[in-house]
Amino acid sequence: MSPQISIEPARDATDPTRRAQILEDPGFGLHFTDHMYTSTWTVENGWHDSAVRPYGPFTIDPACAVLHYAQEIFEGMKAYRHADGSIWTFRPTVNAARFQRSAERLALPPLPEADFLAAIEALVSTDADWVPSGEEKSLYLRPFMFASEAFLGVRPANHVTF
Repeated sequence: MSPQISIEPARDATDPTRRAQILEDPGFGLHFTDHMYTSTWTVENGWHDSAVRPYGPFTIDPACAVLHYAQEIFEGMKAYRHADGSIWTFRPTVNAARFQRSAERLALPPLPEADFLAAIEALVSTDADWVPSGEEKSLYLRPFMFASEAFLGVRPANHVTF
């Protein structure tokens, strides 16, 4: 079952003219879309608070487990715009399965495949204008998860952010 995903539009989204300039020569890892997807996992509630939100910084405690024990995973994937205007991602189910395996290796809670796919779909559809047209052009996506609980000690985190 896919998560309930709320969508909060970015109030200060990138101007279409500026976005077009960026997409002409985006470079790698230099520009970011107007939104990000987040979800929280806790021991008590499992995965919850899933949302597409305006892109922005995270606030984390200096004792956050990821800062001390590097308990973090990521994937890399691309979204492509086809000639008919549709947007496709390349083998997202493979990325979802690998993301689950990585989570298990690092004692992070596995994100259900349906949740991973719903997150990608929600974010890409919200930021569809950021998917460039043209051969060999794509929007790079970097889903990641980290132990966001503030604690020092060697154990699985009780609070995780995706």
